[in-house]
Order: sequence, then structure tokens, then C-alpha cells
Amino acid sequence: MDINAIIQTLSVMALPLLLGVTLHEAGHAYAAYYLGDDTAAKAGRLSLNPLVHIDPMGTIVMPGFLLLMGAPFLFGYAKPVPVNVGRLRNPRRDDIIVSLAGPAGNIIVAIVGAIALKISTSMGYGAEDWIVLTSYYTVMFNCLLAVFNLLPIPPLDGGRVLQALLPYNQAQALGQVERFGFFIVIGIIVFIPAVVKVPLGILMGLILSIVGV
Repeated sequence: MDINAIIQTLSVMALPLLLGVTLHEAGHAYAAYYLGDDTAAKAGRLSLNPLVHIDPMGTIVMPGFLLLMGAPFLFGYAKPVPVNVGRLRNPRRDDIIVSLAGPAGNIIVAIVGAIALKISTSMGYGAEDWIVLTSYYTVMFNCLLAVFNLLPIPPLDGGRVLQALLPYNQAQALGQVERFGFFIVIGIIVFIPAVVKVPLGILMGLILSIVGV
């Protein structure tokens, strides 16, 4: 990939990705704060400023590597927001709300991206124009982040929700999976990508149809 192609890719993908991972972690932080836990606030993470959420490996190295390798799209993550479940007013219920707040933030951003996509295309911009491409990737990246993080595998958000819903003994057993969670997720992506691709397509189609794109 030549330098011009890299710059073009960065210009339409980097902003949606950065916005997605920032809003995801900020969603966790704000939900926890309003439900009684100020751990993230004290750590300086109660913010929409991307700089406080950036993870060197997940936000810079991984997307950069994928870009240099010519991957069809970028992917990454930010630093997990610290949450002290014991400080939440209703730990079992509120842990579910905090966990879902990240993917919910991504869905909201995806809807905003779909609206921007509709407006830009209605104004006559074409598929190769910056505003159209950036709006499209805003929808795609945020839907991808929402779907990926809702997989019921610890330490992903979906895994935390499932743990909170299960009886204590089963929740403890599921918690033991967390140490292998990364490898399980990688295995799913490599060997059964439909687990992510199918719900991704459904969510994107739903949002785009609701907005009327």
C-alpha cells in the first residue's frame, strides 16, 4: 500500500474507529458514575476526550498493523474503564446496565453515522466522497464494536451481562473462562467468523433501514 492510499484510508477509517472506541468506554464510565461508582471519574476517564481512553496497543498499534497489511477494514479497542461493582447502588442490576452502556453508545453513534450518510447522499455526494465513506465506516465500525463486545464471553461486555444473570455458582464458573477469553474470541473470528458477521449484517441493515438509507 502506497503512502497516498494509507493517508486516504486513515482519513476515512481512523476517525470513525477512534470515535467508536472512545464512546464505548465513555459509555461505561458515565453509566457507572450515575449509578454510584466514581472509580472511572477519579481515574480521569469520565470524559469524551479520546486521549484519556487511548490504549497504545489497541488504539494505535493494532489498527496501524492492519492498515499496513492492507486489511479491508481497521479494528481496535481502548483502555477498559475501571468499574468497582461493589460501589454500584444495585450491584447485580447496575453491572448489567454499565456493561450494556458501551455497546449502546456504539449503536447511538452508528445511528448518527447513518443519518449523516443519508444526508450526504441526498445532497448528491457519491460513494467515493470522503463524507460518504466516513459516514459509512462510522456505521460499520460502531455496529462491529457493539456486536463484538456483546459476545457472551468474559471479559467482553456480553460475558459480564451473562455472569450477572446467572446464579452465583454458574457465574463463578463462567468467570474462570476469562483467562482464556482472548483466545476464544480469536478462535471465533478465525474459524467461525459468521458468529460476528451475521449479527453485524443484521444490525447494520436494521439501522440503515430505520434511518431510510
